[in-house]
Amino acid sequence: MKEHKIGIIMNGVTGRMGTNQHLLRSIVAIRQQGGVRLSPECSIMPEPVLVGRNAAKLEALCQRSGISRMTTRLEEALADEHNQIYFDAQITGRRHAAVSQAIEAGKHIYCEKPSGTSTEEALDLYQRAQAAGVKHGVVQDKLWLPGLIKLRRLIENGFFGRILSVRGEFGYWVFEGHSIPAQRPSWNYRKEDDGGIIVDMLCHWRYVLDNLFGPVQAVSCLGATHIPQRIDEAGKAYACTADDAAYATFELEGGIIAHFNSSWTVRVRRDDLLTLQVDGTKGSAVAGLRHCYIQHYGNTPKPVWNPDVEQPINFYEDWSKVPAQEAYDNAFKTQWELFLRHVVQDEPFPWNLLEGAKGVQLAEKGLESWQKRCWLPLEPLV
Repeated sequence: MKEHKIGIIMNGVTGRMGTNQHLLRSIVAIRQQGGVRLSPECSIMPEPVLVGRNAAKLEALCQRSGISRMTTRLEEALADEHNQIYFDAQITGRRHAAVSQAIEAGKHIYCEKPSGTSTEEALDLYQRAQAAGVKHGVVQDKLWLPGLIKLRRLIENGFFGRILSVRGEFGYWVFEGHSIPAQRPSWNYRKEDDGGIIVDMLCHWRYVLDNLFGPVQAVSCLGATHIPQRIDEAGKAYACTADDAAYATFELEGGIIAHFNSSWTVRVRRDDLLTLQVDGTKGSAVAGLRHCYIQHYGNTPKPVWNPDVEQPINFYEDWSKVPAQEAYDNAFKTQWELFLRHVVQDEPFPWNLLEGAKGVQLAEKGLESWQKRCWLPLEPLV
């Protein structure tokens, strides 16, 4: 069997997301399955080198993952011609310099979102990559969640008729750390470290809305810092300077209205940590991370407002669960495989650095909308 061996520089994978989703559940899983199969006689085998600032953490991660290559010197990894792809999962503030360095070294680029701390930064990376002729992509993992795949199939089959609105609920209670340890890193709640839920989540909602329902044309966003103080990893109290909740409304092409509540200060009483309700003239659906429930026009109950009696309708009974009609892999792994096929076989990969810049643009406009207390249009990025 012919095997395309591709060296991948993985920078910043000692963090939670980088370790679990990108290294262990994506690259290591791809290696364990024998690579990305292109045909019965041909496959792609990723050969990662782990890059970071802490040698002890890298050594421990190598032992855990079975990866043998590591270095604390990015320049060393970039100088190795075997390494064709540079992947960046560092904190956002370090991304532009490192990705720019990798582009100059002629590496193909794949990076986490946000792809920059500003739209200008994110666009600059896209322009640099285009000028250098390297291939590039940005992680947009939620497009491959089973629940959203089922939702996309419903849209493709015309289930909704004309889509009217989208309602997104995302989040959970992140403990402050005083008695119960926090389950998210402290930098997420410091603006000076590029934290904040608007910067984090509006990048996600941009690609979800653009790819499933239609391009975002305008935004109105209100942020909040509901918890003023938290405890960091060293057990010390710190002031929260970034937003921990966002209440955003989006106007999409075709008149669709979308509203997303994103919060790290909410207790969950819904189907999943993320749910999307889509309402159309012919039917509705509620999708979570893995499951999707639908209600057709013909199954829609006819409630009458009367607060003086117990509600006679069980509003859950008239919904049907969408069955699994295809195999679903880890969402991050699925996009990694598509990017590897893009690099080796030049297969289409539309989720590039320009798409990443669109997410940063929406986050910036969301912050500006909050500051100015107004609706803001989104101009096309050129």
